[in-house]
Amino acid sequence: MNNYKLEIRWGFIFSVAMLLWLLLERLVGLHSTYIAQHMMWTNLFAIVAIAIYVFALRQKKIHELNGRMTWKQGFMCGVGVTVVVAILSPLTQWLAHTFVSPHFFTNMVEYAVSSGNMTEAQAVVYFSLQSYMVQAVIGAVAMGVITSAVVALFVRNAK
Repeated sequence: MNNYKLEIRWGFIFSVAMLLWLLLERLVGLHSTYIAQHMMWTNLFAIVAIAIYVFALRQKKIHELNGRMTWKQGFMCGVGVTVVVAILSPLTQWLAHTFVSPHFFTNMVEYAVSSGNMTEAQAVVYFSLQSYMVQAVIGAVAMGVITSAVVALFVRNAK
C-alpha cells in the first residue's frame, strides 16, 4: 500500500477538485439559470484534470524516482491515480448531487425536455444518479488512461 501512497493521494485530490468544480458550476448558475451553457463550460475541467495528472507524475518522478522517469513509469503512475478516481467516482457523484447541487437532475431533465433534445422518459433515465455514477466510472477510466499516456510523454526523461 505504501508503494501507491502518492497515487492514492492524487486520486483523492482529483475527487475533491471535481467536487469544488461542481460547486463552482452551481454557484455561477450553470446548474440552473445558465444550464443551456453547462455542456460547454463543464469541459473546462479538463484543464484542471490534466494539471492534476502533471503534478502527480512530476511528484512521482522527483520524489520517488530520483528525477528519472520512463514513459511506462509515468503511465503506470497515472493509471494508479485513475483507478483511485474511478473507485471514488460513485461517491463523488453521490456527494455532488446530494449536497452540492441537489436540483441538478431536475433542472437538466426540464431543460432537455423543453429544448426538445430528449423526451421526458429519456431525460429521466439519462439524468439520474445511477446513470451519472456509471458514466463517471467509465469516463474516469477512459479519460484517465488517455491523459496518463499523454502526460507521461511530456514528463518522462528516461528511456
